[in-house]
Amino acid sequence: MNLKKIVQNNQLEPYFVKGSFGIEKEGLRTDASGHLARTDHPLEFGSRNHHPYVQTDFSESQLELVTPPQDTLKEQYQWLKALHDVVNRTIPKDEFVWPFSMPNILPAEADIPLIKVDDYREVRYREKLSEKYGKKKQMISGVHYNFSFTPEFLDKINEYVQTEDNLDEWCNDLYLKMSRNYLRYQWVLTYLFGASPVSHPSLLDSETIGPVRSLRNSEYGYHNTFSDTVSYESIENYIRDIEELVKNNILYEEREYYGSSRLRGAGKYVCQLVNNGTRYVEFRSFDLNPFDPLGFSYEQSVFLHLYVLTMVWMDKDNRDEDIKEGIEKNARTSLENPYAYSQYKEEGLSLLNLMKDTSRELNLSDEYTTVVDKAIHQFHHPEETLSAVIMDKLKDRTSFIDFGNTLGKSYKQLSMQKPFLLNGFETLEMSTQLLLFDALQLGVKTTILDENDQFLAFSYKGDKEYVRNGNMTSKDTYISHWLMANKTVTKKVLKENGFAVPAGEEFSSLEEAKNYYAIASQKAVVIKPKSTNYGIGITIFKQTPKRTDYEEALSFAFKEDDSILVEEYIEGTEYRFFVLNGKVEAVLLREPANVTGDGEHSVKELIAEKNRHPYRGENHRAPLEKIKMGEIEAMMLKEQGYTFESVLPENEKVYLRENSNISTGGDSIDVTDDMHESYKSVAEDIARALDVKVTGLDLIVPDIHMPSTKANNGYTVIEANFNPAMNMHAFVQKGKGRRLSRKVLDMLYPHIELS
Repeated sequence: MNLKKIVQNNQLEPYFVKGSFGIEKEGLRTDASGHLARTDHPLEFGSRNHHPYVQTDFSESQLELVTPPQDTLKEQYQWLKALHDVVNRTIPKDEFVWPFSMPNILPAEADIPLIKVDDYREVRYREKLSEKYGKKKQMISGVHYNFSFTPEFLDKINEYVQTEDNLDEWCNDLYLKMSRNYLRYQWVLTYLFGASPVSHPSLLDSETIGPVRSLRNSEYGYHNTFSDTVSYESIENYIRDIEELVKNNILYEEREYYGSSRLRGAGKYVCQLVNNGTRYVEFRSFDLNPFDPLGFSYEQSVFLHLYVLTMVWMDKDNRDEDIKEGIEKNARTSLENPYAYSQYKEEGLSLLNLMKDTSRELNLSDEYTTVVDKAIHQFHHPEETLSAVIMDKLKDRTSFIDFGNTLGKSYKQLSMQKPFLLNGFETLEMSTQLLLFDALQLGVKTTILDENDQFLAFSYKGDKEYVRNGNMTSKDTYISHWLMANKTVTKKVLKENGFAVPAGEEFSSLEEAKNYYAIASQKAVVIKPKSTNYGIGITIFKQTPKRTDYEEALSFAFKEDDSILVEEYIEGTEYRFFVLNGKVEAVLLREPANVTGDGEHSVKELIAEKNRHPYRGENHRAPLEKIKMGEIEAMMLKEQGYTFESVLPENEKVYLRENSNISTGGDSIDVTDDMHESYKSVAEDIARALDVKVTGLDLIVPDIHMPSTKANNGYTVIEANFNPAMNMHAFVQKGKGRRLSRKVLDMLYPHIELS
């Protein structure tokens, strides 16, 4: 079939340019001095028996990150960023991931550890590879780029194909053409993206060879020497040749075939491609890009997407003899001096211009044109290719190892700067980010159903669960959320069950609430919206309020809700009890927003300084919220005799809020281990009374060391919160952080394997 004509005649270009994208990226765990880390694969990653994202390749020290198939390149990179954060924060503190394809300082062959897994077949397979290639060559790492057309596109094409072949047959032919042309011109990719010009002598004395463009792609790299004996002329030939290599003991298993383009199907064996068809193609010829924290830049993926589309879009269809020519050109290109012009420059420029034509005919975005223009520029300026830039950098440093150490450690530090955020998914609410991190770390298969609505789907050993906003799960009932959202209903239910709650009234009319002043003026009161989270709209009067202040607080609360509560103020300290699956997992003291004077700086300056703490941010994108300088804060200062311009005496603490919520600038102090067990029992009883698995309970407790008894409750329940924030417990200003998101996963999947 003439795919290009079918697409053009039926306006199918928008379907053709879509795809499913994935990346598999290898990397060596490295100790602080640049040697191969010989520690075991961290238990924190969960079981490798079924971990979908973080695996080990040949060695216990060789990580492999696998992104799940994604519909766009941007989504692919969200996942790649996130997995790098997970890996960098999970491996030991004194280890990092080596940024080059050519290994770090390797020990003797016998001391390179094979993977330690339960499946003996996996260990035996690697033992066979060791015998054939040697352990050291196995440590050369790289990137595999996976691509497939969408089922929607294939179905559309199938409507117009004038052939007796079934869908699987012509689908195989489509991916075979892509592979043939890819292999014919892969040398262009090696010229542009080759990034292994040198090696440490513990693997290879590269000074006698180079520098070159890509040792990994050269005869000194790790690959089959017989890859050109596998035919891509037809799926039958492809299957026959690989099976023959296994039958003749040239390959130990089919997966030992390391062709730069591998057809992948739904089954384990290559013969299943006949009946099941090719599902995607794995392109394997890429060095790690040491200048990108992820090892393969987004721009490289954009270029490669256009490249593989062009391989199908182009009229020319290469054959097996052309593939052999391409393999030879790739081998020669890999050994060229990084600063030299390509010996096939004109052919390379011709292909790049063809890619520009493809981009124009398919109406692709400007980012595709930009990456091709950069590639054309690099063909005229080889000194700007990756391999040449690496050599420039090495001239300024003492060694290849020093350069790798510097880059690798800096990339790890990028992940450590804000450990409460998950790169790639920073727009998610923070508790959801923490939960997503834990799921990826443990190997719970995850799908982002709706990023804006914080909706995740999990699957572990076939068990599916859905989670919204970090801890809203199927374990809680629909009504329990509404019960806690309505503070009047919450109080009534708790009072009926014998729990101490503050007295008060509910108002849906501003006039009625104003008329209540005659009663409210006789005591300290709290005014708050009936249904709210994050402490928004709350005003606390520890002394009897003036009418003007009282009415101003009413208006403030009514801005947030149609109904408000006016409750008695309870003397004591407020604590947040986080109850999960029937147990108090954390207790937090939230101190209202405050600053302490130093005798030199104004309140405004002290606030600015405190807001510079790395845990403080805005819009719930950090564990602690920045302290604001609004009307409420100004009023609080006024009551204490200060303004924002006042210079506070040394050690003088002033409060800028009455309410203690972290979301209004409060401080977080973990007191889980200090809180008397009787109050934890009360909180657990309250959760049972509300029939809720996950809740944040706010209790006033005057003395956390004095037990609660029937004669003296010792507490008052202020609120019950559904979907309580978990980030403020994980990253506290003082005390021990509690990783509650992990506890949510334990509730959903109580038998997660660690091995």
